[in-house]
Amino acid sequence: MVTITPSIVVVSAVILLALVFFATEPVPVDVTALGVMVTLMLAQPASEWLVTWGLLSEPVLLFDPYPQQALSGFASTATLTVLAMFILSEGVQRTGIVQMLGAKIASFTGDSESRQLGATIGVVGPISGFINNTAAVAILLPMVTDLAQRGGTSPSKLLLPLSYASMFGGMLTLIGTSTNILASDLSGRLIGRTFTMFEFTELGLAVSVVGTVYLLTVGKWLTPERIKPERDLTEEFEMSDYLTEVVVREDSPLVGQQVQRALVETEFDVDLIQLIRDGEVFLEPLGPKEIHAGDVFALRTDRDTLVELLDVEGLNPVPVTVDEAELETGESGQNLVEVVVAPGSSLVGESLASASFRQRYDATVLALRRGGELVRRRMDNIRLRVGDTLLVQATTDSIERLDTNRDFIVAQEVHRHDYREGKIPVAIGIVAVVVALAALDIIPIVVSALAGALAMVATGCLRPPELYDAVQWDVIFLLAGVIPLGIAMENSGAAALLAEFVVLTGDFLPLIGVLGVFYLVTALLTNVVSNNASVVLMIPVAVEAAGTLGANAFAFILAVTFAASTAFMTPVGYQTNLFVYGPGGYRFTDYLRVGAPLQFLFAVVTTIGIAAWWGLTPPA
Repeated sequence: MVTITPSIVVVSAVILLALVFFATEPVPVDVTALGVMVTLMLAQPASEWLVTWGLLSEPVLLFDPYPQQALSGFASTATLTVLAMFILSEGVQRTGIVQMLGAKIASFTGDSESRQLGATIGVVGPISGFINNTAAVAILLPMVTDLAQRGGTSPSKLLLPLSYASMFGGMLTLIGTSTNILASDLSGRLIGRTFTMFEFTELGLAVSVVGTVYLLTVGKWLTPERIKPERDLTEEFEMSDYLTEVVVREDSPLVGQQVQRALVETEFDVDLIQLIRDGEVFLEPLGPKEIHAGDVFALRTDRDTLVELLDVEGLNPVPVTVDEAELETGESGQNLVEVVVAPGSSLVGESLASASFRQRYDATVLALRRGGELVRRRMDNIRLRVGDTLLVQATTDSIERLDTNRDFIVAQEVHRHDYREGKIPVAIGIVAVVVALAALDIIPIVVSALAGALAMVATGCLRPPELYDAVQWDVIFLLAGVIPLGIAMENSGAAALLAEFVVLTGDFLPLIGVLGVFYLVTALLTNVVSNNASVVLMIPVAVEAAGTLGANAFAFILAVTFAASTAFMTPVGYQTNLFVYGPGGYRFTDYLRVGAPLQFLFAVVTTIGIAAWWGLTPPA
């Protein structure tokens, strides 16, 4: 029986507070993780002062040595391996090979939804095993959206399967997800056994087959068609009542004024989309231009505001339907696209106004979609969230810049001129060597991954400045911040205390049932908080519980790992779910409807698979 000590009380309180912050995200998850690390570091000296003053019976001892253990997340092999894998993934992406592969499948899918769905799953699954699955979805999302548009299919029918397939594809190898790498590091520290490169590939293949069959049958039926198949983005965003054109009259008070002062810096809820003058179309930046009589402006506004604007500013409506074709007359390329706010984006928590979006990106936001909710008026002060989808009008050059900006994922394929196609064999070769060296246990994965990252730069697959853009720093700081929490749980006894409660299920469940309980508890936790945080919290508990039950600790670690890497039931359970939330127009309940049966199906398959391949009792 574990005795409850001040250390356990402090760690338990920090865990509960962290779970609330992870679930509600009043601040980004990486900031919460750093807050957890700092709180745990401060708890130890603070408690010693309280003991000195006679206010506490014993100090809170969480780290030994202090503070090195508390800071060990920054030097962890897991953190450094994940960092290197981001760079390797970027090196492959810069060659354009994934985009080329995606384009190839469009030639045979046609307008068959089943073939489109099968191709989507068949491409993203294997790719996610060898480049980070989050990166795989970010790369393939535009391809899948265009595939749906060309085939007359609702993107809602393809994007959720894209996210789900990337998750179970990520379980094919050690490097498929950051969660796998973190779990391997924790396993090595706790039981002296890390994951090999293909440690769980057989089980990964099994769940991939089951997941694919589900998505092609039951999942296909359950996945809703939230966005109707439309070839026109203005129809998709239901913009007909919010787009119009007006012409400046001879007697208008606007004549001679700058656009910025006359029509942008006003109290009216109106956005200028383009200016048509003497048959020539002008896009952003429009602010410095002087207004002439006869100028035609395309506007985003509502009917009430338009009536008021016409009266005050001397404008007349132009009887024309403003649709995607009308808005793309300015240049030969794309001028209208959907843009998704990416995880780690500097815009998260900002509004269009506070971020000076229009001036910063030379682009105009016409509408915002948050899941199934559409906002087409008074958007300037709405705080942006990860997964928000913006309907953006801009020049071709501006859209290409948005496409290369890590703050966004452009949800349509954009013609890029900077792919390094000549480096495809080199980039693929580097990844193959990294995998081979780690798989053959010649050198540790962290060494081969860092060497591979350096090789990407040395061979010209990546340029030195691109290294920093390649890394998702929010994930790195999240890992560095939560790793000390796991250490504190072990050192304080909190992990052992939690394990005691789980072990009670062994009184009425067989050992395989307790293993299933760990899968389900971890899965439910991951669907609410970060997957990496779930691994850090649950693996120490799993090891303690296995020790108490006399079970195979490695099997319990694998159950936690698979559950944390496959969170299907909420949009916040996994980053890829958020990627598709806006572009698919999904509701929160859609993830539960499609994901819950898959989650429980995986619970059964994973539990049985682990028992069959690794056994439930310790090896002799």
